[in-house]
Amino acid sequence: MPGDGSSLTRLRIAITVFFALDGFVFAGWVVRIPAIKEQTNASASALGLALLGVSAGAVITMTLTGRLCRRYGNHRVTVVCAVLLSLSVALPPLTHSVLALGLVLLLFGAAYGGINVAFNSAAVELVAALRRPIMPSFHAAFSLGGMIGAGLGGLVAGVLSPTGHLLLLTVVGLLVTALAGPTLLRHEPPTPPERERPAKGAPRRLDGRTRGLVIVFGVIAGCTAYGEGALADWGALHLEQDLDASPGAAAVGYSCFALAMTVGRLTGTTLLERLGRTRTVVAGGTTAAAGMLLGSLAPSLWAALLGYAVTGLGLANLFPVAVERAGALAGPSGVATASTLGYGGMLLGPPAIGFMADWFTLPAALTSVAVLAAVAAAVGALVGAATRRAAGG
Repeated sequence: MPGDGSSLTRLRIAITVFFALDGFVFAGWVVRIPAIKEQTNASASALGLALLGVSAGAVITMTLTGRLCRRYGNHRVTVVCAVLLSLSVALPPLTHSVLALGLVLLLFGAAYGGINVAFNSAAVELVAALRRPIMPSFHAAFSLGGMIGAGLGGLVAGVLSPTGHLLLLTVVGLLVTALAGPTLLRHEPPTPPERERPAKGAPRRLDGRTRGLVIVFGVIAGCTAYGEGALADWGALHLEQDLDASPGAAAVGYSCFALAMTVGRLTGTTLLERLGRTRTVVAGGTTAAAGMLLGSLAPSLWAALLGYAVTGLGLANLFPVAVERAGALAGPSGVATASTLGYGGMLLGPPAIGFMADWFTLPAALTSVAVLAAVAAAVGALVGAATRRAAGG
């Protein structure tokens, strides 16, 4: 595609819209999980198994999406997955057993995993072409979409049934895809002038050190995304079940978390320029750990909401930094690897929380978010120290 600014700006807007749509649809689903749990008469562990359908579908698809993107292009895969995501979100309220719920969530997870790898790969290519560290802005759009989706869920929780609510998400998703999709389909992904595009279908060859660093950044992404998934799927239920919040107030909990992440990511570029990547990761992980300890163990609703917000601020830029670094090291294949590990953490975390909630309590299970946020901070500090030693040597 031409490298003129107007074309790149239109692409940036279109990719941003798909990030926002993904967050909107996903948040709309998660705030109705308590109602779906009641509808299917599922225990915490049974619901965790059903949610494993999202995890399995997403992780399996993520391992294939890189090849699909190389063959058909990141933009086409993004649009197709957006359609599938919009259609599949309407299916969970139609189920009345844990098995049926798990099967439809398998499809939902496949669409969710596919679109996340596709539009992250498209975003990394655009970041390289623009030569500006704008990756946090795309993830801010995801968080903003999640905030709006959760807020809408809270507003309609007492008015619309889960079936009506999620069907509305389907309609919105298809309309947004119809409006933003043609921009992606009309243009080829931009190629940075300093980087030759590899032959079609040929992934970049990586040495052992680079591959290891990509995996490390994927681990950081996975540890932090675990917290996003846990709060998305279990945050509202914790407020309802353990703090006696109403369904509307419980939905506000995820909205506070998403709003804090949005604010953190909108300021992410400035933060990265001032602190650097290592300090941003260490400070963010430490902040998130403290916030989640408050959010999970606080005895009052307002203190828990404050903890959710602090956690959102802490986690805000860790995932974008990890994906951006993996992409800078290994191109789209690095993005796919880090995204797979990262979103794997997001999607495998909720089932683990379910089992821990049955073994212990839900508040105790949610403290695992704080533990993994601290692990991400520690790993980030170690990678930064190793990089400085290598540069000094």
